[in-house]
Amino acid sequence: MVRPRQLIECGDFVLRRWRGRSDFAPAFKLIEESADHLRPWEPWVEGHGEESAREFLTKAEAKWASGDVYNYAIAEDGTPIGMCQSSRGPTPQGRRLGYWLHPAATGRGIATRAAAAVVTEMFALPDVEYLEIVHDSANARSAAVPRRLGFTEVRREQAPRPSAPAGSGIDVVWRLDRPAPPGSSVDHGW
Repeated sequence: MVRPRQLIECGDFVLRRWRGRSDFAPAFKLIEESADHLRPWEPWVEGHGEESAREFLTKAEAKWASGDVYNYAIAEDGTPIGMCQSSRGPTPQGRRLGYWLHPAATGRGIATRAAAAVVTEMFALPDVEYLEIVHDSANARSAAVPRRLGFTEVRREQAPRPSAPAGSGIDVVWRLDRPAPPGSSVDHGW
């Protein structure tokens, strides 16, 4: 199975694979400091604690090995400032992207650039035909990322439970198809 790179340089920050137990302290601190910022949009924050952080890191290693989830720390000067991931989508040819930042890292285009790097990395994998980003319809900041990256809104659907406290309960699904290889021609049927 072809895997994505474990380290992706993005200029002033990097995406790097979470390193299991050795990343416990920085991952716990990142989530702890971001909890109030994330709580309105991420139901999992309510269960945050030392045990859940350890479990996340243990599962991150197993899910990377299986190809189910490629979870990256977004790190600036060696310190995690957010997360970006790609997980298996609803079909074998698709993957979903997710992202979030520490509140001090927002408003600088980092989420968009991190997501763009993961988009490039996922389309380098031979079996990925499309990517999706899903967010609650009330989360305008999350909507900005797929819009900036050229994703197209394809549907709105009932969000799975539990829904986010600030959420509408309606998920917006955006999709980006694999670009055609350079120099290929597309048959428009004309």
